[in-house]
Amino acid sequence: MKNKLCSSIAAGLISTSAYAAERLPTIPPDQYTTEQQKAAEEFLATRKVPVFGPFEPLMHSPQVMSQARAMGDYLRYNSAIGNTLSELAILITAREWTQDFEWYVHYPIALKMGIKPEIANAIADGTRPVGMTTDEEIVYDFSTELHKNKRVSDATFARTEKRFGKKGVVDLTGINAYYSLLAMQLNVAQYQAPKESKKLVRFPE
Repeated sequence: MKNKLCSSIAAGLISTSAYAAERLPTIPPDQYTTEQQKAAEEFLATRKVPVFGPFEPLMHSPQVMSQARAMGDYLRYNSAIGNTLSELAILITAREWTQDFEWYVHYPIALKMGIKPEIANAIADGTRPVGMTTDEEIVYDFSTELHKNKRVSDATFARTEKRFGKKGVVDLTGINAYYSLLAMQLNVAQYQAPKESKKLVRFPE
């Protein structure tokens, strides 16, 4: 279900005007180098849609784009914590980086996957959500500590390992890191979300 939903959202993004800014503008396919063409073909074969979103600025380094896409293939769709909780971690990451496009793409996916709107909206507001499940609390605490403290406490680590195992700890760390990478690329590129999308509040530095 999630692959179909993501493909639908990606197709919608592709059908609209380009969102790239001047820093790392979207490269027209007819201007691809041989390496870029190969990377784009692999992306299409794997994701079933043309290159879109954060992968557009990444196409200026097709090797990085392909490696990032491959990591995302696992972390987004097959991680040890499951797709619903991965979307929660992605929203936390998008909020941490104030990444409007990442939020625009993943907010509806998170709701479809079962994250309650009030939980997602609290994250957007920068407040701790109430009414989370035990698993959501674990993912929220782990992800928030990792982003804000640049490390995770012994208690939070132990709780996460007990629930998801060492593989789950590594995968959850990877999800936060991977979507930080995409958010950083989007922020550096000044890649714009659609005008009608929700804009995350810019918190004081």
